[in-house]
Amino acid sequence: MCGIVGYIGHRDAFPIIIKGLQRLEYRGYDSAGIALFDGSQINLVKTKGKVEDLKQKANSISQEGSIGIGHTRWATHGVPNDVNSHPHYSNSGDLVIIHNGIIENYESIKKELTKRGYTFASDTDTEVLVNLIEEVKKTEDVKLGQAVQIALNQVVGAYAIAVFDRRKPDEIVVAKLGSPLAIGIGENEFFIASDASPFIEFTNNAVYLEDEEMAIVRLGKEIKLRKIKNDAVAYPRILELQMNLEEIEKGGYDHFMLKEIYEQPRAIKDTYRGRLLADQGIIRMAGIDQNLEKFMNANRIIIVACGTSWHAGLVAEYIFEDLARIPVEVEYASEFRYRNPVITEKDVLIAISQSGETADTLAAIKLAKEKGAFVFGVCNVVGSSIARESDAGAYTHAGPEIGVASTKAFTTQITVLTLLALKLAKEKGTFSETKFHEFLTELETIPNKVEKALEANPLIEIISDVYKDSSNCLYLGRGYNFPVALEGALKLKEISYIHAEGYPAAEMKHGPIALIDEQMPVFVIATKKGHYEKVVSNIQEIKSRKGKIIAIVTEGDEQVKELADHVIEVPETLESLSPLLTTIPLQLLSYHIAVMRGCNVDQPRNLAKSVTVE
Repeated sequence: MCGIVGYIGHRDAFPIIIKGLQRLEYRGYDSAGIALFDGSQINLVKTKGKVEDLKQKANSISQEGSIGIGHTRWATHGVPNDVNSHPHYSNSGDLVIIHNGIIENYESIKKELTKRGYTFASDTDTEVLVNLIEEVKKTEDVKLGQAVQIALNQVVGAYAIAVFDRRKPDEIVVAKLGSPLAIGIGENEFFIASDASPFIEFTNNAVYLEDEEMAIVRLGKEIKLRKIKNDAVAYPRILELQMNLEEIEKGGYDHFMLKEIYEQPRAIKDTYRGRLLADQGIIRMAGIDQNLEKFMNANRIIIVACGTSWHAGLVAEYIFEDLARIPVEVEYASEFRYRNPVITEKDVLIAISQSGETADTLAAIKLAKEKGAFVFGVCNVVGSSIARESDAGAYTHAGPEIGVASTKAFTTQITVLTLLALKLAKEKGTFSETKFHEFLTELETIPNKVEKALEANPLIEIISDVYKDSSNCLYLGRGYNFPVALEGALKLKEISYIHAEGYPAAEMKHGPIALIDEQMPVFVIATKKGHYEKVVSNIQEIKSRKGKIIAIVTEGDEQVKELADHVIEVPETLESLSPLLTTIPLQLLSYHIAVMRGCNVDQPRNLAKSVTVE
């Protein structure tokens, strides 16, 4: 939800923190701030707007100092403005804090602190937390680390925090519950961040805090980790990061989203690399191989996810039931956790999340584990909370995804879930060896076919110009491509702010057809495999009501071409693999329409990449 950056070491902190905030701006971009210690005082500046605005405003303060913290915000408590931006001072001015997450009981704490004489300039829960820490430090006569620990035992909610005390200028205290926090370890220097991207050029060694852990990061000393609840000593596990700098730069593309759309052939290949051995007729997945009995004996699979990952789960529902003949239920994680679901030890729960930090999905995992279900995680970020909470899992290997509107995460999630379904289908004997080899061989060709689908980009740009001023759009698909219609509609509304809805094509007659007139663009997925004739009938119904038809069709299609206003071709493939291709034109359409409308493609309004609060 928000981006945290901190530095303590021998370099100038200001350029490191500013650059780090720019890399984390995908996490929140309605305001930003920075606090630096120059040896005698804290110099703080913050502003509504982008990190670039902060950079300009920072010319008004001293930028000296080799210790500092910075923040880029996605507003929860209090509107985006200069005052509500982080960092926040305590009343004395000694402590300064940055915070990602929500303190749910902040109002009761604020009332008590107000009675004790504290005043508050902002509407945020964060300012309440820093003053609670100050009150504990003063009344209990303890050091900053102990004060943070005692205060956090009094709060309810989620947080990742970094706190600095100008009276103890050689340390930063950090803590985590629910929101990610990493500590980069360099030569006599430490980096603090919501993910590793701000410090990857300085070190590839990092410690990821576990939930309810805090750390004292002190210059010239080793990291000191403790459990917040009981003060038990924790021992840091240093991970070697695999990320490289090129992956988090735009690489000549105008936007991260476009770069990530074009990275999909490589991302899909990287996801099945080492797992798919088509020539040997083998799928090798350690998370499945070591827990095969759990899947084979499962009464059902429950898939939980949010947003785009939920759409990938819907595709997986078709794949698992069609190929492996296992009953599947797909749930919004945010609803699943609250509706008292029936879960047993015979269930397998698959949790899908790009970031691996999605709060509702994490809560669903914990609920399922309490009920005895086996949890299999599918995520993109190594060492993320979902990866650690799951009993087993598989990474997607999409590489960093910076654009808020998810693209390569979607196709790589489908790739992992397809491999899983195929492996189970073979083990269960639900289809022939010949059919199994056909699937493996065809899946290997998908990266090349995605490259072919991307060649339609110039045509898609022309089509986008025709419909960029539309107020509403419909997306229709059937079978495997119904979830793709939902995903296409989501992409358009996420980044262009055009109202769009996805429907199963057959459901059009049950309400949405009333919306169709000559002003209504209708995007229809009409590939040759899967209910083709039925979809053609739906297209004829739209045409007779003067709707504008943009059809995604299989290469060489002639029947739909005669009916549609515009046709975008994708290569032919198996029906169950078609979502990996049909989603490509819809991603590009959304991208170009958003650019033409002057929207901020990578940072759409009101959205953040990693949703770490409910």
